[in-house]
Amino acid sequence: MIDPREYRSALGRFATGVTIITTCDSDGRPVGITANSFSSVSLDPPLVLWSLARSSRSLDAFTGSGGFAIHILGKGQEDLAMRFATRAADKFAECAYDCKHDGIPLLDECLARIECTKHHQYDGGDHVIFIGEVESFHHREGHPLLFFGGQFHSLAASD
Repeated sequence: MIDPREYRSALGRFATGVTIITTCDSDGRPVGITANSFSSVSLDPPLVLWSLARSSRSLDAFTGSGGFAIHILGKGQEDLAMRFATRAADKFAECAYDCKHDGIPLLDECLARIECTKHHQYDGGDHVIFIGEVESFHHREGHPLLFFGGQFHSLAASD
């Protein structure tokens, strides 16, 4: 039998980047969550994936939406990551963003942004796995915000 706490601890040994995924709900309100379950799937066609817990209050917005934006966070954006990791009523308050033509919020000041249409969604146990087809992307120079062992980190200076 696998101990869930020990399993989660083992998974925490894998360093990941930190993202904020955004969409809009059926009423057009912006929705966003912090996630580290992001990965590239394919270059041709350009596909990415991420997953969301079935227990998330944002699940209906993402399953009902035709697309989403993935924002890859940079060093120093821990506060932004924490804001979108909470159940705050308005995560977008005091946050600079614009909306795409379909209402999906696009955050300013991230290392990279990947705008996607939903290609597929799959059952993934206690999560839903979303596959997005990349429509456009933007990126800038900088160091990533990392998550390891339950804490935020940044890259060490090289010699």
